[in-house]
Amino acid sequence: MEAAVRGEKPEIVVCGHICLDVIPRFAGGAARLEEVLVPGKLVNVGPAVTATGGVVSNTGLALHRLGVPTRLMGKLGDDLFGHALLEILRGYDSALAEGMIVAAGASTSYTVVISPPGVDRIFLHCPGANDTFGAEDVPYDQLAGARIFHFGYPPLMKRMYADGGVELETLLRRVKERGLITSLDMARPDPASEAGRARWRELLARVLPHVDLFLPSLDEILFMLGRESGGEGVLRETAEELISLGAAVVGLKLGSGGWYLRTTADQSRLTPLRACVSQVEAWADRELLAPCFAVEVVGTTGSGDCSVAGFLAGLIYGLSPEETMTSAVAVGACNVEAADATSGIPTWPEVQTRVRGGWARRTVALPLPGWEWAEQAAIWRGPADARRERC
Repeated sequence: MEAAVRGEKPEIVVCGHICLDVIPRFAGGAARLEEVLVPGKLVNVGPAVTATGGVVSNTGLALHRLGVPTRLMGKLGDDLFGHALLEILRGYDSALAEGMIVAAGASTSYTVVISPPGVDRIFLHCPGANDTFGAEDVPYDQLAGARIFHFGYPPLMKRMYADGGVELETLLRRVKERGLITSLDMARPDPASEAGRARWRELLARVLPHVDLFLPSLDEILFMLGRESGGEGVLRETAEELISLGAAVVGLKLGSGGWYLRTTADQSRLTPLRACVSQVEAWADRELLAPCFAVEVVGTTGSGDCSVAGFLAGLIYGLSPEETMTSAVAVGACNVEAADATSGIPTWPEVQTRVRGGWARRTVALPLPGWEWAEQAAIWRGPADARRERC
């Protein structure tokens, strides 16, 4: 389990949204925003911090730090910000920039983060090339040898949610035809935006039959399905609706509550997982909840993306569902111990050593009716697991 996966070909391809964050440094104490940003006023700031953002950067770089060979695929413009993004990626590993898609004439997505001390941040965001990303942009020949294709943030990529998600469906169908496990993550759109008004349940019905692993946050998917957040049955009911729409494995990120897993009882729909795990039947009809590990939280930027990296790495290493879920929350916990998105992520052996060393868990508002604590796995098992064990 501790041996790093090595080889010339990537094990995982991470594709989707990427942007450049430009963060001017403000000096001085707290002030009202209207005192800082005044028309005609010259505001002195310090050197800008530049960083990558989006799923390609966050999940992709976390997988790289864990030791999983990873190819990144995001669409950039052939402009100053695009070149800056490529240089940042090359600073981690020159190979990480090789899969990036550079479109002549396009503009690179960027966000200016205005964050004076003591004032809520303002984000000035340009979607840029992310809005033009389509199924034809993916160089499918570069998927050869990979086992998992992870796509993230279609709500922030206009062509991916336009026309009922035709482009996203086409993309995932073509990837599945090449034998890869398909994985999909979401982002919560602004309800007042064009993306927020999209018919998300219809889009999911179109797309999820081509998705093996669906890994959104509970907040995101409740918005998309138009569901209420309350009630003890919300996890099971939401996950089972997503499975009925076509997903084989549903992992819901619960923030400080951990991760919830629900899988299909139909083993034939789990067949693609054989690319990573030898006992696919161990993934059938499972219901698990993994509490977060106890840490001192420094920052939460990218925590969900990094926990997805832990989940995908667990699959690549052929772990059980319990171990995979534990790895997801462990990598997410490492992330929040640092202020930025990925610098807190250690190597895979270091994560597993920490887990086995008695790392304490956060308490959660469980058990719910029918749930039981699996001592050896340090995880909650739901009624679906109880039914499975009785069979």
